[in-house]
Amino acid sequence: MNATLPQATLPLVVAMTGASGAGIAIRLLECLRHAGIPLQLIVSDAAVEVLRTELDLQIDSDRGEFVGADFGLAPANSWWRKLSATPPRSLPTPETPTETPTETPNSTVRLYGAQDLLSPLASGSHLTRGMVICPCSGSTLGAIAHSIGTNLIHRAAEVHLKERRRLVLVPRETPLSTPMLENMTAVSRHGAIVLPASPGWYHGVDSVFDLIDFVVARILDQFQIPHGLMKRWGNDSEGP
Repeated sequence: MNATLPQATLPLVVAMTGASGAGIAIRLLECLRHAGIPLQLIVSDAAVEVLRTELDLQIDSDRGEFVGADFGLAPANSWWRKLSATPPRSLPTPETPTETPTETPNSTVRLYGAQDLLSPLASGSHLTRGMVICPCSGSTLGAIAHSIGTNLIHRAAEVHLKERRRLVLVPRETPLSTPMLENMTAVSRHGAIVLPASPGWYHGVDSVFDLIDFVVARILDQFQIPHGLMKRWGNDSEGP
């Protein structure tokens, strides 16, 4: 980290692209907000369509909020609610010891348009704690691998690579083509973390929520954000 500010005060950049897996991104946002992490969110046009299709969520661009959910679970008429009456595992513990988890998200969220190349996120002088692209589409992966900055998501990712900050890419695609595999190798060589949305099963799986939480937990681990989303291997208790 090349920042002079305390890491806990720095925002985390979260980008959503048009790959399937919107539920993972929404759960990630929910956990980050409950952990008190300041967020700077970029949602591509394709991601807006995926959110509408998979979760029946829409974005109020003027307010910078999702319509129908407070960065948490989706509306009652979506598959998300129908799958289980039991909520996902426990939310993260806020980073500030004096804070206590509540049902009301307690961090700020700033929404940026994917075409807003004049945003602070386009500059390396803008300090962040890192960036995660979840889900990361194959086209976004290719643009980052080849430094093709056609939108703010690509540019912000390039900024994080050049500034040597943590960049986590969460692709959700199967099977993988040879170009996608080569692009994953390229971004990994450049310093990014490739974290496929490939959940494990060893932590005890009662519903799809547990599979989603496994992936989200691994993302939070990359940024050293405490959580209690899953049991770690060889540890009988939940949490870090």
